[in-house]
Amino acid sequence: MRHRKHKHQLGVKKEHRLALIANLAAALLNHGRIQTTLAKAKALRPFVEKVITLARKANGASTERALYLRRLAIARVRDKSAVHLLFDKRVEEFLTRDGGYTRIYKVGTRVGDGAEMALIELIDKDDEGYRKSRRRGRKGRSKDDSEVSGEEPPVSASDALGDEVKTEGAVKAEASETEVPSEDSEASDGGAPENAEESKTG
Repeated sequence: MRHRKHKHQLGVKKEHRLALIANLAAALLNHGRIQTTLAKAKALRPFVEKVITLARKANGASTERALYLRRLAIARVRDKSAVHLLFDKRVEEFLTRDGGYTRIYKVGTRVGDGAEMALIELIDKDDEGYRKSRRRGRKGRSKDDSEVSGEEPPVSASDALGDEVKTEGAVKAEASETEVPSEDSEASDGGAPENAEESKTG
């Protein structure tokens, strides 16, 4: 029974799908990079990576075992020249890499029907890949994240002491500034009530 096996059906029957994936795999092994639809590229990736794994296993195996693995690959890919190219030349690129032999790039949509297109390529031997982005926890938040979230960034002890000194100086400066205008305001306010009293009595 094939319950829950509904991935990568590509809208065709089983025989058609196997032939389609085999042709795409042969093209990828021959050319190193092909352009196809995103759905076909995602269906091709696990298929071709398993074939590359067969080639890796055959590299250090005995003659009989290597021949057996090569015949398995030919049965799956259905193209002897592509399989011979993989087993004889391209396998050296994948010996130090444990899985992840292909990479998919999205390249936009097709003009005719709007299908999502993708490039799928074999990864080179010296390709280091992309750096993994660190997951930042609560302690590792950056300044930008804290500004966006509305929280204040964490302050070190030396910065906190410096702020305390600044705040004391700022308080003294504010106090001296508030005293000077208050005297002026008292003088001006003092004259106003007297005039108001004179006007009331007069």
